[in-house]
Amino acid sequence: MATAEVETVNSKADLAKILGSVALVIAGIVGYYMLSKQGGLIQWLTVLASLVAAGALFLTSEPGKQFIALSQDSVREAKKVVWPTRKEAIQMTAYVFAFVFVMALFLWIVDKSLEWVLYDLVLQWRK
Repeated sequence: MATAEVETVNSKADLAKILGSVALVIAGIVGYYMLSKQGGLIQWLTVLASLVAAGALFLTSEPGKQFIALSQDSVREAKKVVWPTRKEAIQMTAYVFAFVFVMALFLWIVDKSLEWVLYDLVLQWRK
């Protein structure tokens, strides 16, 4: 059985960077509401600027660097995927639709058969 590991922020600098990122996001939200008289463009630019600054600050921390490494690994692995050709994709889609149709027909037949057995033969209810 695998044990789950909980990662914690080890250095005070990383903790400060993460808390600074959170503070920047909160400042952007507060700025949005405080600048309501300035117009929508200024409000959204404030939020956007705070999110960009918070993201940049977070990416300089150790968890941010680990996130970048994970993203790069994910892109590298996605490039290794062998995607089906158009013909293969259409064939597989047709197989799925055919299977769903046959299964729906089968379930409808089973439902109607059970309905007939229960209501007409066993309970003798007439519609």
